[in-house]
Amino acid sequence: MSETDHSKKMGKTMMWIAWGLFFALMIWFFQGALDKQHNPNQRPQLNLTQDGKNEVTLKRNRYGHYLSPGNINGSEVLFLLDTGATNVSIPANVAQDLNLPVLGTHYVQTANGSVKVQRTEIEQLSIGNIILYNVAANINPGMDTAEILLGMSALKQLEFKQSGQYLTLTEQY
Repeated sequence: MSETDHSKKMGKTMMWIAWGLFFALMIWFFQGALDKQHNPNQRPQLNLTQDGKNEVTLKRNRYGHYLSPGNINGSEVLFLLDTGATNVSIPANVAQDLNLPVLGTHYVQTANGSVKVQRTEIEQLSIGNIILYNVAANINPGMDTAEILLGMSALKQLEFKQSGQYLTLTEQY
């Protein structure tokens, strides 16, 4: 192989590497933008009201949902607020990772029909600076997502106010 042929081959290889790096950077950049569109509340706005109550303000995502990072018994989770759910609903694989106790089984009505779930109780649930204790929850084997539906067993303990694309959650005493 001549020196010219070797230089051309090396040049083509470098060009492919440059294009590969360019595409990798573009994917990394756009994935971050997509993640922010899916969950614009990766760091929710925390406030303290004039009367000393903790408050969290969430922005609606591009699909019209409110997502928020939070904690269950000290472990990080992702909540999807769902006022149509009676209880907090946890996918079975997430509940197993959280080591939640099973306190019995029962059937619930979901948008997909009747589902047999396991009853559990969350000792401590937090969203931002709001902490709730002893929250009723269901372990749902039919959920195939990592998002936990934050139902009314938690939300009824909060005041919530929607204004435009923002939802403000305030703790009650």
